[in-house]
Amino acid sequence: MRTLLNRKVLFFGGKGGVGKTTCASAMALAASRAGKRVLLVSTDPAHSTGDIFECAIGAEPLEIAPRLHALEIDAALEATRYLDGVKARIAGLFGHAILKEATRQIDLAATMPGAEEVALFDRMGALIRGEDDRFDLVIFDTAPTGHTLRLIRMPELMEAWIRALSRSRRAMLGVEQDDRSDPIMISLAERLDRLRELRARLMSGRETAFVLVLIPERLPIEETARALAQLEEAGIRVGGLVVNRVNNRVALVTRQGNPVA
Repeated sequence: MRTLLNRKVLFFGGKGGVGKTTCASAMALAASRAGKRVLLVSTDPAHSTGDIFECAIGAEPLEIAPRLHALEIDAALEATRYLDGVKARIAGLFGHAILKEATRQIDLAATMPGAEEVALFDRMGALIRGEDDRFDLVIFDTAPTGHTLRLIRMPELMEAWIRALSRSRRAMLGVEQDDRSDPIMISLAERLDRLRELRARLMSGRETAFVLVLIPERLPIEETARALAQLEEAGIRVGGLVVNRVNNRVALVTRQGNPVA
């Protein structure tokens, strides 16, 4: 357990109803009592962090105990913020006629499946990169396994998309213009750099650990086995397994299979 506190980011994931929120909250409280400045982040649409701590937690960090803050990410709110930010950025790049059409396309994209996931990922990415320097440790209480795995794969998917956009923009510019001076190419390059940094942090065993929570029943065990395989396929190692509801105790198992708590 103590070795996990040396990380900068912890993810608690697993099948719905196995006790992820309880385990993430307990870890966050323990870390804060050990002297860490902790941010506990719920990404699960069915937020229950506030119920555990018996307080109202919102979309901005709220101090709920000494050295412990919490926030519950609202995907719909983040999507609105994200799209407003995109509109603000393109306002300085295009003329009125193009801007009007671009804004229409953005509003259309907002209604498409996946828009909220992209916005959620963008907010999580900022926290993982440490853009809020008030905290030593960020703990994510994630949605059920499938949703979490999609978010973890998002950097790879978005990097491919940005590369495709860059190629199209470079073709539009032609050989006459240096794409290093083009504001759109600069923006895409910056976005690509942030994605690469995020991916590196997610895959760094020194900075990030993934903890899968399960209970000793067939379906959670099978889902955990699939999650282990999918994470390792993505190049991400799992730091430990929390086996909940074992004789009214919680067992934390390391990668070597040793129970430590």
